[in-house]
Amino acid sequence: MTVPGRVAAASLLLSLDPEPWFLRHARAVAEIAAWLAARIEARGVAVDRRLVESAALLHDVDKALPSGDPLRALPHGEGSAAWLTRLGHPELARAVAAHPVTRLRDGEGFRQWAAFASREERVVAYADKRAGQRLESMDERFASWRHRYPPTAGGDAPGPWNDATFAAIRARAARLEADVCRAAGVIPSEVRRLAWTGRAIAVARRIGR
Repeated sequence: MTVPGRVAAASLLLSLDPEPWFLRHARAVAEIAAWLAARIEARGVAVDRRLVESAALLHDVDKALPSGDPLRALPHGEGSAAWLTRLGHPELARAVAAHPVTRLRDGEGFRQWAAFASREERVVAYADKRAGQRLESMDERFASWRHRYPPTAGGDAPGPWNDATFAAIRARAARLEADVCRAAGVIPSEVRRLAWTGRAIAVARRIGR
């Protein structure tokens, strides 16, 4: 199995005819992840930059699947992993499966993931916490999620986040941020994007004509 390179990953993404907003988010996550992976590698820490870049660009593909695709019934992230596996890229599955912020709801699940997750998985998951349509701080990103999952009175239903749930998710995300930024040798405000997706997408479009 070969991890798809930049142009191949862009071709996979374009095959789903993504909406402009979807493409902007995918590109932002991929370029943040690429920047972090490059910094980590420069510090002598082993990381598969090719896998990070491709997984980050393709992390949300289950949101772009046709309405009749049975993989849409899977939880977000797992659907992306299953689609990539179906297309012959199971090596990307782990790095996309656990990226959704909703996975941080389960404290025990997060602890198990944090204990065994690869560096590549952590970078992809963190990059998604720093990108909406552009590079954002985690405070900005969580403000948008807070709006999407408003608190409810009583209980903690699968969709909404009550105050305790929100605080726990935010704290777990902060631990992820600290881990990835420490590996990259930066503080969160220093995180940037490594521009590569524009050229890869342009080449993929030319090849696909």
